Amino acid sequence: MPRRGLILQTRTHWLLLGLALLCSLVLFLYLLECAPQTDGNASLPGVVGESYGREYYQALLQEQEEHYQTRATSLKRQIAQLKQELQEMSEKMRSLQERKNLGANGIGYQGNKEQAPSDLLEFLHSQIDKAEVSTGAKLPSEYGVIPFESFTLMKVFQLEMGLTRHPEEKPVRKDKRDELVEVIEAGLEVINNPDEDDEQEDEDGPLGEKLIFNENDFIEGYYRTERDKGTQYELFFKKADLMEYRHVTLFRPFGPLMKVKSEMIDISRSIINIIVPLAERTEAFVQFMQNFRDVCIHQDKRIHLTVVYFGKEGLSKVKSILESVTSESNFHNYTLVSLNEEFNRGRGLNVGARAWDKGEVLMFFCDVDIYFSAEFLNSCRLNAEPGKKVFYPVVFSLYNPAIVYASQDVPPPVEQQLDSVQDTILHLA
Repeated sequence: MPRRGLILQTRTHWLLLGLALLCSLVLFLYLLECAPQTDGNASLPGVVGESYGREYYQALLQEQEEHYQTRATSLKRQIAQLKQELQEMSEKMRSLQERKNLGANGIGYQGNKEQAPSDLLEFLHSQIDKAEVSTGAKLPSEYGVIPFESFTLMKVFQLEMGLTRHPEEKPVRKDKRDELVEVIEAGLEVINNPDEDDEQEDEDGPLGEKLIFNENDFIEGYYRTERDKGTQYELFFKKADLMEYRHVTLFRPFGPLMKVKSEMIDISRSIINIIVPLAERTEAFVQFMQNFRDVCIHQDKRIHLTVVYFGKEGLSKVKSILESVTSESNFHNYTLVSLNEEFNRGRGLNVGARAWDKGEVLMFFCDVDIYFSAEFLNSCRLNAEPGKKVFYPVVFSLYNPAIVYASQDVPPPVEQQLDSVQDTILHLA
């Protein structure tokens, strides 16, 4: 009996062991069936139905790397070729810069004194002769004018910014900064070492020494590029203790800088007739006259004001404002023209211009809501020339202070609200 129980116990043990092995086998097969795919069959995340292996990505990466290496090699080769061509061109042009008697006042670079090829020299002169820097061009409309960008020692003002971005570029890009520094240095070279044909007189300093200008005497400059001819530069220099300005015109005809003109400008006797067409806006006229009093009467003192008023309503108040300014500042250089007509800006400017009968004068066509400074008036005198050249300022401060400074109790002074002025010069035929 005990032996029979032992046999039964042994069989039960083996039966349980077999069941355990069977369960283990079933579990193993289940795990194999549910296991994720291997790297060789992995699907691209986000893409259903397409599988890419590791080899595919390695090949793609290698292909892109070879493409960029080829591109980099090509660019390096082009850069080397351009450097070689630039060096050859510089060697050909060194003599042009050294020999001022060849033509036309070349300036700048140091080098050997062999004569430049005559055909190259003729080409450079032909570019200058064809450009507007020498003679005016007849244009179909104002849209044909190539505008100037203005610059100082620290800033460049660009028209291409439009009204969406601030026109002031600061800091200036390195390539543009290097170009303008070279131009200013060339202008100083012209002023400090004048030629016999320069339209300027030798002037001595307070102690009798030769007057030397430096970069701190640079006031402002303008440049523009005619795409088929070259780049024109207009530079203005002034000593703080002198009344005269030095004006230098340079031209880069896709080659070295060349001097076009150097002259001295005396604006001490230049009168500006400010012509303002107006109708009803008496409150704006009050603010305009406040700025006029501070800038034109107290600082500049070489101004005549012409107000062309349309209609009868508000005319008495305008007369009262002008009489008040006269009594307070002893200012009598103004003309009030009354027209019983509907407001027309063009007609107002025309009538105001014809009202002047005291000889040659510069005319500033102004609006009643424009703020300007004494420096701007000097820019008008420097850049405008009767019968030859008209100065067009493009005002960028086009915004409503009531909106821009709505979060402030009191808007800042008007001098701090101004953005900047960019200048355009039109050479008349």
